[in-house]
Amino acid sequence: MALILIRGENNSKLLSAISDMERHANLNLISQPKEIDSNFADSLVENILNSKLRTKSSVATAFFVKEDTTLSIIQVKKIHPPAHVVVVSDEYEGYKKLEQQLDVSNAFQGYRSHKAKNDGLIDYTIKGKDRYIKNEKLNSYMK
Repeated sequence: MALILIRGENNSKLLSAISDMERHANLNLISQPKEIDSNFADSLVENILNSKLRTKSSVATAFFVKEDTTLSIIQVKKIHPPAHVVVVSDEYEGYKKLEQQLDVSNAFQGYRSHKAKNDGLIDYTIKGKDRYIKNEKLNSYMK
């Protein structure tokens, strides 16, 4: 489980970055994105990078994904989202503060997941609850 922080200029860029993470990076959100104070997000990223930021953000959001930290970093590097995406590892000192802020923050408005809520395709020939066909090839990198 990885914690992802996204900071940017406006809400539409953050929403686009979140959907890019799901669609193109194949990351699975397990928590609702929450609003984070942009000043706190900027200071956290400065501590992680050990350097000053060129631009300050106007809005920020954070959420958990199902994949581990290393895989999340690899997948995020493959895409080019319109906002600054940082995978926050539990090794950083600001991780606990960000986690605490997620507990008390409001939900980020406007986000809707495009992924299906079920496990995969439905096999209508089978009666009962176990009708879903799991596609192991889709997420084979997670094994």
